[in-house]
Amino acid sequence: MSDYSNNPIPKASSEGLNSNNQTFEFNDELTILRSLLLDIEPTKLKTLYERLENPQILPEDISKMLPEAVILRSKQDKQLGEVMVSTVENAIEVSVKQDHNVLADALFPVIGPATRKAISTALEEMMQSMNQTLEHSLSPQSFKWRLEAQRTGKSFAEIVLLRTLVYRVEQIFLIHKKSGLLLQHLVTTQVTVQDPDLVAAMLTAIQDFVKDSFRVQKVDGLKSLRFGEVMIWIEEGPQALVAAMIRGNPPQELRLVLQEAIEKIHLKLGREIQNFTGETAAFQSSLPYLEACLVVQYKSAAKKNYTYAWAFLGAIAIACGTWGFFTIREQLRWQAYLQKLNSLPGIVVINTKQAFGKYFISGMRDPLAVDPNTLIQQTNLNPKIVISQWQPYLSLEPQFAAKRVEKLLHPPQTVSLMVDNNGILNVTGYAPRKWILEARKLWTFIPGITQFQDQKLVEIELSELRLSKIKIEKEIFFFTEGTTELMPGEIDKLPNLFLSIRKCLNIAKYLGKNVQIQIIGHTNSTGTERRNRPLSQARANKILSYLISQGIKINQFQALTVSSSLTSQPELTSESKEFNRRVSFKVLINNISK
Repeated sequence: MSDYSNNPIPKASSEGLNSNNQTFEFNDELTILRSLLLDIEPTKLKTLYERLENPQILPEDISKMLPEAVILRSKQDKQLGEVMVSTVENAIEVSVKQDHNVLADALFPVIGPATRKAISTALEEMMQSMNQTLEHSLSPQSFKWRLEAQRTGKSFAEIVLLRTLVYRVEQIFLIHKKSGLLLQHLVTTQVTVQDPDLVAAMLTAIQDFVKDSFRVQKVDGLKSLRFGEVMIWIEEGPQALVAAMIRGNPPQELRLVLQEAIEKIHLKLGREIQNFTGETAAFQSSLPYLEACLVVQYKSAAKKNYTYAWAFLGAIAIACGTWGFFTIREQLRWQAYLQKLNSLPGIVVINTKQAFGKYFISGMRDPLAVDPNTLIQQTNLNPKIVISQWQPYLSLEPQFAAKRVEKLLHPPQTVSLMVDNNGILNVTGYAPRKWILEARKLWTFIPGITQFQDQKLVEIELSELRLSKIKIEKEIFFFTEGTTELMPGEIDKLPNLFLSIRKCLNIAKYLGKNVQIQIIGHTNSTGTERRNRPLSQARANKILSYLISQGIKINQFQALTVSSSLTSQPELTSESKEFNRRVSFKVLINNISK
């Protein structure tokens, strides 16, 4: 396409064309546009503009001239088609968005034949490959080829292909001459591909090495390379070259194919190659020309009469061996499936048989046992050939009894359940009193459980009651010398004491326990016994008064005193007897008499 194809169409100047037939002026761009689109002589262009600006010309007149003008322009070159590509693409996109059924109906007569042709071609190639392999699979030479396949590590089909091959173009490279970069690369099927960019770079390097080392003229180029059974043919153009990697002995006619491909690529993509800066997306349109170079030719092997007989006998032998292999494998899998069923608890196999290519099994299964269908998948049996019928029953085995216990009792996480072989349920740990009482009622409804043992099961509330008792007895309140006034900071401990006592009383009431809390007043050894005893009592009463003010019943408390003269009177430390001015606590828990 001309460089002017991307320029906008210039408008006719009002000074150059008017109704008074004044002088008509042409600029260079308008002249070029005229030559590209209509190929009309400049002297005739004035008449065209006069007709276009004539208000008496109707659209019907233009519509009669437009098809003829398009046909004439299409016969001259391909520029009109290239310019209309984007317009046609946009029109198709708009049509699909509006109603895709229109385009589908238009393509319907084409899609069917194209699909059938593609399938037919694929089947022909597959049959050709199968016939070629069968023809050589039982021939005397095939044993030699099989040994070669084992020795080289290649497949038998690949060895047959190589030994019956005249030549095959395995890879095609389109390389930019100036930079040596790869523009496009194609490879035939079943061919191991290395890095195509690296191959292109090496070919360019080899050409440059030969030109620099052997004083070859710059216009000359490398034509061919050979490495054993593989050769590379190169055909150059002005700005790019085509390199074909060929296996076998190609004829000279193949060079004509390569030359024609590079010529068509330059004709189609000459400007893109010249302006190449590293982007290869523009060279997708070269693929049809490169695909035409991927040709292959095989030897025409002489057919013998006994080949098909051997092939038929071999096919029968393979079929029998395959059938026997699959039959034995299915039998082994079936036996493995039965062994697993018999080893699992909660499943009892009663009857098994085989008929009409299927396996039938019947028995009993506990609902908590493993699903037999999962075992079918583990043994790789086909689930469609296994017909099973299982009757439900309750197994008395310990593991199932334990599952039923957990399902019915819903034990907390602090409780451990264990069922022994005699059906005795042993329960240990910590649990709420309500759950314990409920479990003692429900265990008799669980199949397989003969006895309920909960001697090692501790009520959580009782444990909390003991902890509350210990916490209360650790509380100590200190008083100043000779008074009932608490020492600084001690009064802040009273709310915590109240909470601990209330929690203790509530738990004891829930458990049916009787709690008595003794508040014991102490004095140090300073002063007389007659003076210290009332002081101790007053200190105990002070703590008791606080608890009563918080709503605790007085009948659950007892204020006591300890004589300061008793030798058994405890002291905090031997060095600080003055800190024996305190109030301590003693918690007594008894069962309520019925």
